[in-house]
Amino acid sequence: MRTVVFAAVLVAAIVPILIILYSQLVMYRNNLYKTRFDNIRTNTDMIINVINSTGFINNQEGSSAHEEINALADYCNGRIVVVDKNLTILEDTYNNGLGKSCISAEVIKCLKSAKEVDISNGKKDVNEIIMPIINTDRELSGAIIVAYSNGDINETIAFVARNSLALGVCIIVVIGMFGLFVAVKISSSVNKVESSVNEISQGYLDKEISVDDFMETDRLSQSLNTMCSSIQRLENSRQEFVSNVSHELKTPITSMKVLADSLIAQEEVPNELYKEFMQDIAAEIDRETKIINDLLSLVRMDKSSAQLNIEQININELIEMLLKRLRPLAAQRNIEIVLESFRPVVAEVDETKLSLALSNLIENAIKYNYEDGWIRVSLNADHKYFYVRVADSGVGIPQDCIDSVFERFYRVDKARSRETGGTGLGLAITRNVILMHKGAIKLHSKEKEGTTFTVRIPLTYSNNPKA
Repeated sequence: MRTVVFAAVLVAAIVPILIILYSQLVMYRNNLYKTRFDNIRTNTDMIINVINSTGFINNQEGSSAHEEINALADYCNGRIVVVDKNLTILEDTYNNGLGKSCISAEVIKCLKSAKEVDISNGKKDVNEIIMPIINTDRELSGAIIVAYSNGDINETIAFVARNSLALGVCIIVVIGMFGLFVAVKISSSVNKVESSVNEISQGYLDKEISVDDFMETDRLSQSLNTMCSSIQRLENSRQEFVSNVSHELKTPITSMKVLADSLIAQEEVPNELYKEFMQDIAAEIDRETKIINDLLSLVRMDKSSAQLNIEQININELIEMLLKRLRPLAAQRNIEIVLESFRPVVAEVDETKLSLALSNLIENAIKYNYEDGWIRVSLNADHKYFYVRVADSGVGIPQDCIDSVFERFYRVDKARSRETGGTGLGLAITRNVILMHKGAIKLHSKEKEGTTFTVRIPLTYSNNPKA
């Protein structure tokens, strides 16, 4: 990772720097070439004016144009040739072509078109400009050929290029050092996170991760800490569940053994005592069966292959049947159960599983209620969902426990749950059933004032996982 980050920083820095330096150098070179060309052209126009004013084409002797032509040749470090319209050389600053004919396609082209011709080689080391000489009568009288050197410009450009390259190298070195620092810093932060994760994977869930070098690693650390807290909480719940279930499963068996041993130890046990002991044994068996059934229900619903037996069910009749079965249990504590059905509701549900979920909610409302309390169950529906609301006047749930009550194995009041026969699995089973129906469950509670569960389930079941 360190190498990748370092290489990425270098590439991201070098490419723009090279492009900028090269483009600036090319622009500078072109500006120098253009400035030289414009100066040569301007001075050539001045010489043409002198040639016309002094009649140089017709009489070269004694013309002041010689000095101007030689001065321009010295300025441009080149050669100037003047020809008449018959291609005869009238002036040559190299003095080796006077009186001869200048047979050049470019010169002929200039004389025929009476237009300027610019000749440049590939590197623009030596350029030529051929300009027609138009006299005062607007007639073509000849042409002037100016060959000039760009050697000094090329030397200047090479000097600037060397300095630019040196500057670029310095900048790249500085950026490279910065990139190396960033790469080391990032990889160091990642290594810290990796080291912490390795410790967590070895079981140190209580280790606090703090890597705040960057905003991203800080957020990652917070996420990992949150995950560890969740895992730790789940592990604590699991251990507590194992302890609780072991105790719950062992207690009925211990009670049955004590009762059985008492019967065996006594001779000629009276029928009344024998019947009483057998009833106690039967109650312990029922208690053991309930714990086992809750465990099996949760295991079945945890399986990814768990299937729902979907049918068209009258929800009003289903709830009435559940209340009819549970009212005797509520009557033992003088708890009033009231049902409010706002409209007939028929929905596609698994009757067995939904009965289990709703029954858990109502049973909890009975178990964790006060004597002479009340329970209100309401049923309503709209065009898409039906709603079941179970409210009670019971002991309520502390605010710091509300977010945890749907977790499996969690019990708010462990002593009271054991007294009422609870295993901490009822609400976990209820939530699983509702989620399997693509529904939702919400909880509102205030300690010592009561609890309200609201269930929302679609009227039409869909197999679409995104539904």
